[in-house]
Amino acid sequence: MRGFQNILRIPELRKKILYTFGLIAVYRLGGHITVPGIDAGALSEAFRQASGGIMGMYDLFVGGALRRASIFALGIMPYISASIIIQLLSSVVPYFERLKKEGEAGRQKITEITRYGTVLLALIQGLGISQYIMSLNSQVPGVIPDTGLGFRVMTVLTLITGTIFVMWLGERISERGIGNGISLIIFAGIVGRLPTDLGSIFRSVFQIGQISFVEMVFMAVFMFVAIAFVVLMTEAQRRIPVTYAKQVRGRKMYGGQSTHIPLRLNTAGVIPIIFAQSLMMFPSSIAMFFPNAGLTQLVERYLSPSSPVYMLIYGVLIVFFAYFYTAMVFNPQDLAENMKKYGGFIPGRKPGKSTAKYIERVLVRVTLPGSLFLAAVAILPYLLARQVDESFAFFGGTSLLIVVGVALETLRQIETHLMMRHYEGFLAKGKIRGRR
Repeated sequence: MRGFQNILRIPELRKKILYTFGLIAVYRLGGHITVPGIDAGALSEAFRQASGGIMGMYDLFVGGALRRASIFALGIMPYISASIIIQLLSSVVPYFERLKKEGEAGRQKITEITRYGTVLLALIQGLGISQYIMSLNSQVPGVIPDTGLGFRVMTVLTLITGTIFVMWLGERISERGIGNGISLIIFAGIVGRLPTDLGSIFRSVFQIGQISFVEMVFMAVFMFVAIAFVVLMTEAQRRIPVTYAKQVRGRKMYGGQSTHIPLRLNTAGVIPIIFAQSLMMFPSSIAMFFPNAGLTQLVERYLSPSSPVYMLIYGVLIVFFAYFYTAMVFNPQDLAENMKKYGGFIPGRKPGKSTAKYIERVLVRVTLPGSLFLAAVAILPYLLARQVDESFAFFGGTSLLIVVGVALETLRQIETHLMMRHYEGFLAKGKIRGRR
């Protein structure tokens, strides 16, 4: 309770939190506004009949907006996909490599290109969704009363505009709010579906009898243990000792102290999960263009969340992006040079190149268990839910990692604001790394 009181005492932090909640509320409100020309009731019935299909996971990430064909049906996924493409190009294309080295001007140019890429991907996915919704007319007549060209143009323009607006919301949250805006938007979408998923689980237990009470208790215990392990692995560190030599400058003495470099087992946080899921949704986006062709059945068979092929590819992508994003945000060479500049060294290692190689080797080793853990927690619920209920998979796997990871990161930022102003941390007896 004291932590909440401390938040209210800091005007800047209070404004940031209220601003963030306000924009998230706008996002959730927009998720209930249906695209013009669609019968929302008939569409909901069509999605219910196609429950567990190729669009189930996509619908999870946009908080059920796809099921309602809302103006935010594409959500933030086109922006994430564009960011992945630009980051991959930054590692192989000289033009993007130069932009990365140009400081703030280069970063703004990359952001501009990413936005254009977002619009292009939203256009492609918007065409696919319009085609997919039109195909639902064969299952539930009346989903779209008028299937002419005007409907398709209106739908695509609405979805593109919605994606641009969601992207703007995420950027504003990152700049003026608290936490990472893109991650918080995905977080809000997943949390927004919790009442629906919980209701589905309880109906399966008490009304339909599809799930036994023992199975429900087992899954609840599993989720509790999984949350504990996610928190543990997210906060786990490998500390490399660093010593700074004494330096005399004028009449003052600097250095002469020992500290450490905290290398987190999961440096990339929830980014590998989000990136991997974004790529796994790409075949579904392509299949939407051919709803009546064999491609849809092929994707349903091999790339649905319960498919072994899906689980294997998904796990490999999570491990890959864990290493990829860690390499993007953590540069051992720059760290070693800064240590050398200020007289710091790792005991038993020569400053400079030798130190950089040692840090890189340790980083590679600690990232492996962290990435394997992410992949295991993301995949294991699908294995357990194959014979139970798909809500368990959505509720306990990918969504669990994202919700816990984003919550911890946001809480860490709140802790930092409190400690900077000499207030007690948000959790007086907690061990959030940001408080140390």
